[in-house]
Amino acid sequence: MSLRRTLRGTGVAIVTPFTGNGDIDFNALERLINHQINNGVEYLVALGTTGETPTLSKEEKIDIINFVYDKVAGRVPVIVGVGGNNTHELVKDLEKFPLEKAVAVLSASPYYNKPSQEGIFKHYEVLAASSPKPIILYNVPGRTGRNMEASTTLRLAHEVPNIGGIKEAANNMVQCMHILRDRPEHFLVVSGDDDLVMPQLACGMDGVISVAANCFPRQFSDMIRAGLAHDFVTAKKLNDPLLEAYHLLFAENNPAGVKAFLAIQGMIGNHLRLPMVPLSEGLYQKVKVYLNA
Repeated sequence: MSLRRTLRGTGVAIVTPFTGNGDIDFNALERLINHQINNGVEYLVALGTTGETPTLSKEEKIDIINFVYDKVAGRVPVIVGVGGNNTHELVKDLEKFPLEKAVAVLSASPYYNKPSQEGIFKHYEVLAASSPKPIILYNVPGRTGRNMEASTTLRLAHEVPNIGGIKEAANNMVQCMHILRDRPEHFLVVSGDDDLVMPQLACGMDGVISVAANCFPRQFSDMIRAGLAHDFVTAKKLNDPLLEAYHLLFAENNPAGVKAFLAIQGMIGNHLRLPMVPLSEGLYQKVKVYLNA
């Protein structure tokens, strides 16, 4: 199976809705899943960092995975996020989590530890050997504190079996171009930077795993499909109105921004788990003005 074919287009890093008392709101999660699929996204990512995974128990994670499988019901592919900074604990998670129905595992580079490039390589080498599904690397130095350099990504892509692709979110166009120039033919490269994905498509990226698509699934996925078809006139027309939204989504933190958008749209409640808190009132009002314009 080629991930470059299966996962071409828009994937959505879905949020985890909560009720007012902090429980997972499975009704809202089902509503969100259907909204994404009905509006044309190509696949879903459960338990990405946008899903507030650091504040979910392992039991809750397993419940979410099984719920997403059940409600998606094979309509689109599902990726499961399994990431962290304790390599050996992640190996146990890969053995225990229900991954049979997933097409791949998305795993963020270790955060806080700030390993060397060799440490990052060895971490992923161990995960790839343990995973029942292909590993998609996730480079997000704004969260992890350490950039995974293009040379490390390419070494993993060429040397380690079961490494299927990367979600590249370093906000670095030159780094992206090096990866795209030298990747193996089978290696999936998708963006993790919603605001840069349109020009990244012109460089050869295969799509995106998006936050913004939670709240703009039709417009955003149409923009990605236009870019993949090299119709950048259409892509720009769809992308330009979203530029302010990208800023508002990430002005304070993620997923507080996207949860505010979704709450105003009536999709979920505006609830997060500490240490995350809702957007400040001033920024929340700016989101309302944007959505009502």
